[in-house]
Amino acid sequence: MSEKRKYMTEPRESATFDRHTLAEIRRAADTGIYDIRGAGAKRKLPHFDDLLFLGASMSRYPLEGYREKCNTSVTLGTRFAKKPIHLDIPVTIAGMSFGALSAYAKEALGRGASAVGTSTTTGDGGMTPEERGQSTKLVYQYLPSRYGMNPDDLRKADAIEVVLGQGAKPGGGGMLLGQKITDRVAKMRTLPMGVDQRSACRHPDWTGPDDLEIKIKELREITDWQVPIYIKVGATRTYYDVKLAVKAGADVIVVDGMQGGTAATQDVFIEHVGIPTLAAIPQAVQALQEMGMHRKVQLIVSGGIRNGADVAKCMALGADAVAIGTAAMVALGDNDPKWEEEYQKLGSTAGCYDDWHEGRDPAGISTQDPELMKRFDPVEGGRRLANYLRVLTLEAQTLARACGKNDLRNLEPEDLVALTVESAAMARVPLAGTQWIPGANNW
Repeated sequence: MSEKRKYMTEPRESATFDRHTLAEIRRAADTGIYDIRGAGAKRKLPHFDDLLFLGASMSRYPLEGYREKCNTSVTLGTRFAKKPIHLDIPVTIAGMSFGALSAYAKEALGRGASAVGTSTTTGDGGMTPEERGQSTKLVYQYLPSRYGMNPDDLRKADAIEVVLGQGAKPGGGGMLLGQKITDRVAKMRTLPMGVDQRSACRHPDWTGPDDLEIKIKELREITDWQVPIYIKVGATRTYYDVKLAVKAGADVIVVDGMQGGTAATQDVFIEHVGIPTLAAIPQAVQALQEMGMHRKVQLIVSGGIRNGADVAKCMALGADAVAIGTAAMVALGDNDPKWEEEYQKLGSTAGCYDDWHEGRDPAGISTQDPELMKRFDPVEGGRRLANYLRVLTLEAQTLARACGKNDLRNLEPEDLVALTVESAAMARVPLAGTQWIPGANNW
């Protein structure tokens, strides 16, 4: 054996040029096109797992879960709307479009949300009878693309959400491949059937906050000031965006962090644009507090919400409610290991499938294929979603009671500590075991 061979170590992978990076370089060189996928950022980011609650012991008095109530309800749109939305739980369903999702999936979202007294959101592509018929509280998204925009449907909605940005792609538009643009989708969106479409990245009729203020007034006139007007922003310059949205007349602000999912956009957008949800919440809350509008203009947070602990931590940082998208799809049955064999055929695996835009989802949820859609039962899907939403709520209540709070919205930053310097700085709570909030004196 040679001396060199004798002392060889195991092959070492580069941290910069790891296997995924090398594969992406080869793919780009082979095809000459950028990668398109769905879901949210896959890189590891500071997230809610980096925060811990300080439960009651001697200095705080906990509540008994079997005897003492913990309120979970929230009312959205109290600033200007004549008919604010009252939710029994502070967990809502984020906008996911018909087109990206099947009509059965939209029906299931409505069924599940209505069973627990919360709201759903239409997403890009318009309002379907299935979703409106099963949703007791439905938010109508008004997007830059204006796909499916119908003034009559605006009047049928319980709230209107003006979308300026999305956490997975702030500053960019989404995509819908031609194989998902069926005759029905094409008619609703006024598009040619079977032709790839890309959504606009900005609204066509305004260039800034002053134009947004005019648009909000137009929407209020068409709905007779009855329903709340939400403004949704992708988390980037959150502090300034929230202040401008409030000034423009919003009833509710929705802030979507970069862990939030999407049906389809460029991978480079998903991984390299925006800021983590954890970093965005304190900025939004500070903006509202400085304007004297915290709790007067409600704050909904989305982007990577998975469990009741995430819900409670958002509330403790100052949110009034949260919205879920990816988690809702998983609750319906997407990425289920029972379809593993078919995920393998698509070159993926259960838990990693994110090519929803291709319309071949084995679970029958993010598809327009009639045969695949038959696999999904909207009644069963709705039952599963309702179960999941109940568990989220119970978990959040459990944590609130442990902190001595009889209302989820009574949770506060001082109930939290952080495990890392990064999460402490982003969430603006002390590093565990210290009183130190990194950067607090520099903000």
